[in-house]
Amino acid sequence: MRKIDQIYLDGQFVTPHGTELFPLYNPSTEERIGEVRLADETDARAAVAAAKRAFVSFSKTTKQERIAILNRLSASFTARLDDLKAAMVEEYGAVRGIVDGLLPLAPGMFDAAAKLVESYEFTKTRGTTTVVMEPLGVAAVITPWNLNIVFVAQKVANAIAAGTTVVVKPSELSAIQTQIMTEAFDAADVPAGVVNIVTGRGDVVGNVLTSHPDVAKVSFIGSTAVGQQIMRNAADTFKRLTLELGGKGPTILLDDADLSSAVPAALASGFLNNGQTCFAGTRILAPQSRLDEVHEAIESAMSAFKVGDPQDPTTGVGPVVSQQQFDRVQSYIRLGQEEGARLLSGGEGRPEGLDKGWFVKPTIFTGVTNQMRIAREEIFGPVLVVIPFEDDDEAISIANDTPYGLQAHVFSGDPERAQRVARQVEAGTVLINRIFSDPEAPFGGTKQSGIGREHSVYGLEANLEPRAITS
Repeated sequence: MRKIDQIYLDGQFVTPHGTELFPLYNPSTEERIGEVRLADETDARAAVAAAKRAFVSFSKTTKQERIAILNRLSASFTARLDDLKAAMVEEYGAVRGIVDGLLPLAPGMFDAAAKLVESYEFTKTRGTTTVVMEPLGVAAVITPWNLNIVFVAQKVANAIAAGTTVVVKPSELSAIQTQIMTEAFDAADVPAGVVNIVTGRGDVVGNVLTSHPDVAKVSFIGSTAVGQQIMRNAADTFKRLTLELGGKGPTILLDDADLSSAVPAALASGFLNNGQTCFAGTRILAPQSRLDEVHEAIESAMSAFKVGDPQDPTTGVGPVVSQQQFDRVQSYIRLGQEEGARLLSGGEGRPEGLDKGWFVKPTIFTGVTNQMRIAREEIFGPVLVVIPFEDDDEAISIANDTPYGLQAHVFSGDPERAQRVARQVEAGTVLINRIFSDPEAPFGGTKQSGIGREHSVYGLEANLEPRAITS
């Protein structure tokens, strides 16, 4: 059983002041596999102090110095990819397709940031004014357990590229991944205090970081409810915020879509990461005129989403992360039936043959209206709904009738029509005939899906403050 009893402060592994021990489980077996000693308020304040001290010199580093750090981080993360992959599979049940396909994005974040720094103009001229893009200060980075490694790499890469120092508070549910990742940061010889990592509870460490007067920016991925609390905490000191929050993304199948490719793609989006992604397309909007065909295509495509051991390369859907999440998803499956929706696939309980582990049957409801709770609330599990529409205008209306607006999908055989619909959908990202976004494009939400943007120059500038000097 693993015992993780250190945090990373000022370039050193140290024993936290906090004493709470948090158990770690393998969601595929429900077996306890370790424990992590959690940081507390004292540790959080020490991490901010370390980052503040480091900022004095780090904010003055040259492009070349920061590029060298980013290159070392890319190499260090690449060297630990196999260890990180194994931890993702064991600790939260990520399937091999996810870890093999998405985890290499982590070192790629440092590569992309290094390339961007090289070409970015930190000093610009506008009229008679010199505009200097200066690092913000100390940034607090708060990440969830799902794809934690990629999220941390992305946010830290942007901060280092900008000359900003960071305190990272990863989820306590991803402590094994965090330990390996921290070792990768340490091996890259990042200057002391530039990256500090404190695993702790959100209502303890998170509250300190989001209200601390020496934290200039908070970058968070998680639920809308927590995002609202962060905004309240940050208000007194006017912190800059990047918040990527919940989603209930629509996948619009227009009546000219090729269902043989569109439906499998829609399901892949909805079931991505075992249904545990905020940008999943969990509402499938289907034309009433082709509803029976959509149902048939879904039933045919479901065979590709085998549930089981995430180590098995043929597995498409692994377990959800915890008993608490399993119970939550089961409650929504019951709720959908109580609301009058019809099960097209899946249902309550574990899949046949799986008597251990927090495995959920990939579930699809039809006969759903957009006013049902299963169509309006983020479930965060492999549960999708099919909602019919009569024409493009109604599809757009249903798509936009949600408090969320993170990512949407449009499938159509007519590029111009797809563009016309996409431009009317209220979401930070709208993908046409694809399910993965462009890493060069801004990513973030509208409405209650958040504020601010990540990726490329947008993520870099989220860590910079323009200063105008006019002579």
